[in-house]
Amino acid sequence: MQPPGPPFAFGHEIDLGLNRGSEPSEDQAAPESAVRITVPRVARPAARAAAPLAVDARLLAVATEHLRRLGPKRVTVVAVAAEAGMTHANVYRYFPSKDALLDAVAGRWLRDVEAELARIADAPDPADDKIERLLTALASVQRETLAHEPNLFAVHLDATVAARPIARRHRVRLRSLVERVVEEGIGAGAFVARDRERAIAHIFDASYRFTHPLAIQHDADLPRDLVEARLGAVILAIQKVLRTGTL
Repeated sequence: MQPPGPPFAFGHEIDLGLNRGSEPSEDQAAPESAVRITVPRVARPAARAAAPLAVDARLLAVATEHLRRLGPKRVTVVAVAAEAGMTHANVYRYFPSKDALLDAVAGRWLRDVEAELARIADAPDPADDKIERLLTALASVQRETLAHEPNLFAVHLDATVAARPIARRHRVRLRSLVERVVEEGIGAGAFVARDRERAIAHIFDASYRFTHPLAIQHDADLPRDLVEARLGAVILAIQKVLRTGTL
């Protein structure tokens, strides 16, 4: 580590013009009584080299770009390793398989989705409004990803269908958020649920067509306004069940 440089650089002069009667014109010389002082100027620190990415973060960055450009079937560990500047054997120290590497890419996206859903669950809104916002957000973000990042959605779908760890963890976190809102609604008297577990299961079962990636892909060609209208009707039915406890 290099020692820090001097805190100031000098040479910036200011003419205070003390004891002057008036300012001289451009063709007049400054009077001898003018005082010139040199004011220290803060030196700009030397630019520091950006810290290198951690190996796993570098691999994920390369894998994300390859996935976006090539699709999951054409991504190879060898190509990712080569672009990251390492051997493919070294990649396996961080990700034991190609699926694990691609799942980690999808996992970063899912954590962002979960963070947004957690903000909804933590908001001060009534519980029935939160249920609507949670389901709408979960459906919307997946439809948007299918439309604009189809290769990322394909990894998410494959992991879900195969019940790989990244998908199971996501399911657990979703259930935890929904459970939190249901318990909040019961505590506030907004929901009447004879069986909390059945109420939570009903929410996922009723909204399956709009929140499960397999069903979302199946309905990909449906007009957006039709899908949203159908989801809205399902959410109203879910809210009615939660409010009346008719399970």
